[in-house]
Amino acid sequence: MAQPKKNGKNGQNGNGMRGRPVSVSRTEMVEVVLPQDTNVLENILGGRVMHLVDIAAAVAALRHSRSHVVTASVDHVDFRNPIRVGELIVLQASVNRVFHTSMEVGVKVLSENTLTGERKHTTSAYVTMVSVDSEGRPHAGPPLILETAEDRRRWRDAGTRREMRIAHEKRVGKKA
Repeated sequence: MAQPKKNGKNGQNGNGMRGRPVSVSRTEMVEVVLPQDTNVLENILGGRVMHLVDIAAAVAALRHSRSHVVTASVDHVDFRNPIRVGELIVLQASVNRVFHTSMEVGVKVLSENTLTGERKHTTSAYVTMVSVDSEGRPHAGPPLILETAEDRRRWRDAGTRREMRIAHEKRVGKKA
């Protein structure tokens, strides 16, 4: 697997597009969980969490690409812990890796008890976003500049996940 270039030529890709560091895309969204967002057990609805994950991923992708973006796929989503009515839902997102027209955005979801400040990891998702022009045609986005060891680990892991997505698409007969 190819290793990322530190900054390329002034952080530019082959199209002369200037790279942007991971930190530019980092996004944190926070909302209070209200009764209309919950099920009969007063836990946030899974669909509401997925909706917010999609928004957080789009914001991170927009910050990185400074372009319109659309959601291409969402990898496996697990709900580890419930988020109760009255708690905060905290979504942390950043771009993990940029491919040609697509990018993987990691989203981590936490619950936060408003009285104690205790946070619990509730959900993680990897969302593939595609940069598009005003007519909806995919186009290349800026390269990603890795700043930390964690950025480099997430970059490597995103490549592995992409290989698994492509292999899965081939098995089910979709265009890769």
